[in-house]
Amino acid sequence: MDAARTENHGSPLTYADAGVSLAAADEMEDRIGPIVRRTYGPRVLPSHGAFAGLLRLDYDEKLFARNYRHPILVACTDGVGSKLLVAMQARRYDTVGIDLVAMNVNDLVCCGAEPLLFLDYVAVHKLDPAHVATLVEGIARGCEEAGCALLGGETAEMPDLYRRGHFDLAGFAVGAVERDRLVTRDLVRPGDVLIGLPSSGLHSNGYALARKVLLGPAGHALDAHLRVLGERLVDALLRPTTIYVRPVLDALRAYRHKRLITGLAHITGGGLPGNLPRILPPDCGAVVRRGSWPVPRIFALIERLGVAEEEMYRVFNMGVGFVLAVRPKSAAAVERRLRRSGQEPAVIGRVRAGRGEVEVA
Repeated sequence: MDAARTENHGSPLTYADAGVSLAAADEMEDRIGPIVRRTYGPRVLPSHGAFAGLLRLDYDEKLFARNYRHPILVACTDGVGSKLLVAMQARRYDTVGIDLVAMNVNDLVCCGAEPLLFLDYVAVHKLDPAHVATLVEGIARGCEEAGCALLGGETAEMPDLYRRGHFDLAGFAVGAVERDRLVTRDLVRPGDVLIGLPSSGLHSNGYALARKVLLGPAGHALDAHLRVLGERLVDALLRPTTIYVRPVLDALRAYRHKRLITGLAHITGGGLPGNLPRILPPDCGAVVRRGSWPVPRIFALIERLGVAEEEMYRVFNMGVGFVLAVRPKSAAAVERRLRRSGQEPAVIGRVRAGRGEVEVA
């Protein structure tokens, strides 16, 4: 009699005995297949059941009049962070998949790249096919909004690694940009106007601090309706990250070839002071004017509960999720273009001579 039979009193051990369900994995595949295929465009080649997804670079009848001539591939990866803990606590999983896509494609477009494909990694304590399908549905919605294919992914059931009810998400995006349309910091110069695009709230950054302040011992119940917010706290905290891809690409196609849009910044962890320096040349700084854009109520609530204003700007986006640096003579035209794309842009500051510092005045 072998060791496995001896330890299990004569019955052979199975994967299910170790906490992993192959049947649940098969059910999950059946559920998410149609969701994933919904994101496919004409670039995606059929590869059902293959070990990897396939995508061509030479054709897209919806977006391009010609093929790429000198494509530069652009790639990035990111997650959702401790915002997932709010989703777990609320048992609400329909929006964090959108966050996952947004955190990646918003970075990608800062190079001027069109997102082409997205890959996801979902790790769970116990595989619940309906739960995973809800997560993937959100990821697919994000991909549709960004115009990219959810080309593949991986779901891992690891009961020994994750606590009951816990899960994690990671995302990976790949895009392409013509070499002569690549956005780099070398074009930014003093006098350029900074145009901010509004965030939907916290997006997916600063949740360690936000949770400590809002949900800690002196905070509020997650399902409480707060007059200062005009909504339930859970709705404010789980509002998904805005995806800026389509309006930004539209503006780039109209003005980048004239070198009038000079820099693009996704405002994530570190806020405006931490992210604007990433698009500034060594001889430039920037000044951002408080009060030049509307600040969502959630930030005022966090500050009122004990976070200093300077720390607020160092941690959170404070209502600005994306920034375009634009030549002064074209700022009004770029704003009009962004409004036609459904955005509400605001001039929030200017580039000036400096050494990479950003002053919020």
